[in-house]
Amino acid sequence: MFKSTLDANDAKWLGEGIEKCVSLTSLRLDLYENNIGGNGTRWLGEGIAKCVTLTSLTLNLGSNRIGNIGPKWLSKGIAKCVKLTSLNLFLGINSITYNGVKWLGEGIAKCVTLTSLNLNLQCNSIDEKGAKWLGEGIAKCVTLTSLNLNLRYNSIDENGAKWLGEGIALCVALTSLKIKLRLTDIGNNGEKMLL
Repeated sequence: MFKSTLDANDAKWLGEGIEKCVSLTSLRLDLYENNIGGNGTRWLGEGIAKCVTLTSLTLNLGSNRIGNIGPKWLSKGIAKCVKLTSLNLFLGINSITYNGVKWLGEGIAKCVTLTSLNLNLQCNSIDEKGAKWLGEGIAKCVTLTSLNLNLRYNSIDENGAKWLGEGIALCVALTSLKIKLRLTDIGNNGEKMLL
């Protein structure tokens, strides 16, 4: 459904279908470049919430105009998937600010069985507050062994890098870490604080 014309109503039908698949262990949805919006994300989040046996979730909602309300509904759904070990969220190009990242951080924090987190938030409007919320959420994922963050083209500064680094530092089981911060505002001091 990549580059289609799906909107919030279509997402409602999709969410209602997903919620009937209560035995799913793996779900992959590629909905890049549609018009799902924040309201459509609500239906997807509610559907995902019913899939409590999920261990792997890959969701590409890049370029869908989900704004800050989308992460709220996704986080509520993801938080119900208590068996998740692998989470891949692609939410780039969605006008997400620190408010949306706050919800996302809270949802990720409830995924205490995660071993792999791949989070793409490139080309949004995330600042130091957003980095703080994200860092706090990641800090709760103490079983993470692999973390891949794409935060390119955001407004994260030196303080944001510090808070993100402090959160990541609490993931003591990490064996693989990849962070993309191209064209952010962290500077040399921010890089040092992150490492």
